[in-house]
Amino acid sequence: MIDLSTTIGGRTVAPALPIVDGSASSPPELAFQKTLDAYIAQHVPLEAAEGIKTRERVLVRMGELMREWVKSVATKRGLNAEAVEGAGGQLFTSGSYRLGVHEPGADIDTIAVAPNTCTRDDFFGSNYVPPNKIGGDDDDDDDAPQRDPDSLAERIRRHPDVTNFVPVENAAVPILTFDWEGINIDLLFARLNTPSIPPNFDIDADAVLSGVDPATEKSLNGPRVTNLIAALAGGTDERYQTFLTVVRLVRKWAKSRGLYSNKMGYWGGVNINIAVALVLQLYPNACPAGVLRKFFLVFKSWRWPNPVMLTKPHDAELGLPVWNSHQAAATRQVAPMITPAYPAMNSTLSVSRQTLQILAEEFARGHSIVDRLFKSYQKGDVLDEEQVESGEIWKELFEPSDFFIGYPHYISMCIVGPTQQDAQSWAGFVESRLRKLVSDMLGRSLPLSKIQLWPKKFDACVADRTALLTHAQRANSITYFIGFRIDTLRMRGDELDVERQLANFRKFELSRFRPMIPGMDILPRSFKVKELPRICFEGMYEGGKVEAMQKRRRLIEADPKHQEMKNKRRLAKLKKKMEAMQRKKAEAAASNEKSNEEEAPADEEMKEGGEDQEAAESRKRKREEDGADGGDDAGPVKGEEEEDEEDALLEGALDTIEGHKTREEAEADRQKLLAGELLGDEAVGGDAAPTKEEPPERKLTREEREAAILEKAGLVIVSDDEVAVIGGNRILPWRQGPHTMAAVKKEEPAGDDAGDDDKAEKPKPRGRVRTEIKFKTKFDVVELDASGRVIDKGDDDFQPSLKWTGRKGGFEFKLGERGLGYYRTGKKVVVPSNVAYS
Repeated sequence: MIDLSTTIGGRTVAPALPIVDGSASSPPELAFQKTLDAYIAQHVPLEAAEGIKTRERVLVRMGELMREWVKSVATKRGLNAEAVEGAGGQLFTSGSYRLGVHEPGADIDTIAVAPNTCTRDDFFGSNYVPPNKIGGDDDDDDDAPQRDPDSLAERIRRHPDVTNFVPVENAAVPILTFDWEGINIDLLFARLNTPSIPPNFDIDADAVLSGVDPATEKSLNGPRVTNLIAALAGGTDERYQTFLTVVRLVRKWAKSRGLYSNKMGYWGGVNINIAVALVLQLYPNACPAGVLRKFFLVFKSWRWPNPVMLTKPHDAELGLPVWNSHQAAATRQVAPMITPAYPAMNSTLSVSRQTLQILAEEFARGHSIVDRLFKSYQKGDVLDEEQVESGEIWKELFEPSDFFIGYPHYISMCIVGPTQQDAQSWAGFVESRLRKLVSDMLGRSLPLSKIQLWPKKFDACVADRTALLTHAQRANSITYFIGFRIDTLRMRGDELDVERQLANFRKFELSRFRPMIPGMDILPRSFKVKELPRICFEGMYEGGKVEAMQKRRRLIEADPKHQEMKNKRRLAKLKKKMEAMQRKKAEAAASNEKSNEEEAPADEEMKEGGEDQEAAESRKRKREEDGADGGDDAGPVKGEEEEDEEDALLEGALDTIEGHKTREEAEADRQKLLAGELLGDEAVGGDAAPTKEEPPERKLTREEREAAILEKAGLVIVSDDEVAVIGGNRILPWRQGPHTMAAVKKEEPAGDDAGDDDKAEKPKPRGRVRTEIKFKTKFDVVELDASGRVIDKGDDDFQPSLKWTGRKGGFEFKLGERGLGYYRTGKKVVVPSNVAYS
């Protein structure tokens, strides 16, 4: 029995989910791991020893500078020498540096924890009045606010090794960001309700949050969450090293695929840490290659909006809000990921239905690639042994995203400012609101099937040349790109109107920025895929835009929808040829009246039969193409035999957080969430586009026309493969209000006078409308009960019965998935999970 619980901050913490598979990695997995090790050595290097020493030296100097500042504030408050010396102050780290990921060029997240003698104004040096202006009205030309030279912000800014110093004081969590010896530092401030911060201060204890302000609570949340993730993912050195390896790989994958930005609605560093730690809890003894494969399997199969959590939230009763499922449902959280430390909160509030759709697609793609690589390695089907030894078989997983060739339409958002400092503060504000423009405004109000924001900025201005911008504005600008695909079935007319949503974005979101300085602006511009500037493809494709367009053409040719359209066009040509042949036959036989009468019905039947035969042949060809990859296997491989068992174990673990829902209901909720049905993301009709003529409707097949007639008559058509409960998400015609039902043929009541004009103008009562249906296709007619469930009439293996009526030969009376009744002896009967014997 593997115990993954840990003690931290004075309390014991246990995982929220049970272990799925605690066995060690198999020999094939360990051999497969060697290929991943080779790839990591070449493409995911650790930071050099010199870089690690530089980071340590910077943190030591920052800690000394911070404690000197605490002493100066204590002295200014008039404390005695002993209190000044004991005031202390500590500098904590969080994020990737605290975990030990050690990526080259990564920033360091730090938190300055100070006693209650220090305030936020002391930290930033705000509200400072120079001595020469006290009590006087000195009209100086420089009206810019000055900072206290003794503040920590000014001490850092004046340090000779510090560059790019930017204070952000008005944010929800105030922060200083700067470069110290070329290393980017993010410094937060936390003021505790205690007179001193000793060297042995335990930041993981919940009591440290007693009496703190909201900004301090959020600042302390960083190191507390990171420490708890490290504790839950550890246990042994080997397991923790596996955790670090997989975190580095997933971070590289997310950055390559454009998924690494919590601010833009995707996953950030803490989200990846939590996700990898969860997978390691489910498979604690797997090697890094196995954990990486399970990572994609777990989140490909995750039943959103169920929360991802390492441990169940607890309440330390300090008055701070703790995340709960009722709060998540009320605020429409689509993909909650809960932090393990008190107070538990959702770290993925920015994830929307649109970005979750992108994440789900990428998880499925990642699992498909890694699973195929593993099975091919097991079977020995990898052709290039040199790629296996060098680890280059993993290159496909980390390929850059095809964002800039994956959409037909794009919008660029150019953010400009009059000066570099003003542009930085303005750009940071706009960046924090871009996800609202994409998900809440464009994604929900326009007829779009898919929309995606690329989270990486371009240090360039791609605004139209006719825009009246100064040279300074063009120099101090950054650009983001949004790609989208139009849903032609919901589209009204030929033009998509985004101006209204952009105007709302300016009015309701960007107008909140203070102070708004002349020269701050956003400049949108629309592009088609072939019109995108070359900077979009630099660094992503070796051949630049030319190679990108060639790859786009290959992807289009390989798209099943494109192939289906080509097959339809080919089939249409064949139909025209057949019709021409039929016309020639009819003309040749026109001279003989008797033969013409015999051949006319035969020709008609031949025509319909030919269409059915061609459609059947087309479906057969498609099935053969779909099964071409795996049809020649001599027999199942061991990995393929274990796949179903692997999925079943994972589904069993996910059942523990499902509650009363069945697996089918959970999957239905997940699909509805991705489609926007659970969140009410229906397009607003007035905002979609200017109303123009409707696009021509697609010509329906005979089966589709017959099914449409039955649906208009109020009948529900389902296939044999669909679930037993049908029509639950449909509004039947007789519940749609004052509209009358369409019918194939209406019969007038016997007593009506067709010649009476006054009566003819009045609508007929709905109950008097009748429908005559002549079936050309054999349909299975089912009967529904009051709850919309199909009434089981029984068959050779089951006879429904609400009570025991005596013995029946070859049958047993029991409760199963088909209800209460007599089941044939020897047949497997599954008892539903939500039904128990009383």
